[in-house]
Amino acid sequence: MTVKAILSRKGTDVVTVEPKASLTEAVKLLTARRIGAVVVTGADRRVVGILSERDIVRAVGERGPKVLDEPVDSVMTRRVVTCAEADTVAEIMERMTAGKFRHLPVTENGRLAGIISIGDVVKSRLEEIQRESEALKEYILTA
Repeated sequence: MTVKAILSRKGTDVVTVEPKASLTEAVKLLTARRIGAVVVTGADRRVVGILSERDIVRAVGERGPKVLDEPVDSVMTRRVVTCAEADTVAEIMERMTAGKFRHLPVTENGRLAGIISIGDVVKSRLEEIQRESEALKEYILTA
């Protein structure tokens, strides 16, 4: 299964924030949308960073609660690992595991095209395993 197949079911809507938004605004957005990360975009939907719950906890732990008044770009992860629609679930699972992160922005032609979470990957794999199981049962019954 590919990223494109996951996005075709999930949709391509991505919650984004501007680099100069305050960290407090971003926290409120994460809370309201019940999500674990927002993609930080610049001009023309280009990915300039990602802000995750871990980034926020790390910043508050290191600099105290006053960091919440700072802009997102002072805390965000700047080296964003992304994926493309043609990538397979196995490829993105490996990328997520190696990098120890739970969200991968999807980019096409340098622009944000979607986002894949670890939950999306797990759901996809479970569906794939279910299909394989059903196919094996059908094979056994008709053999």
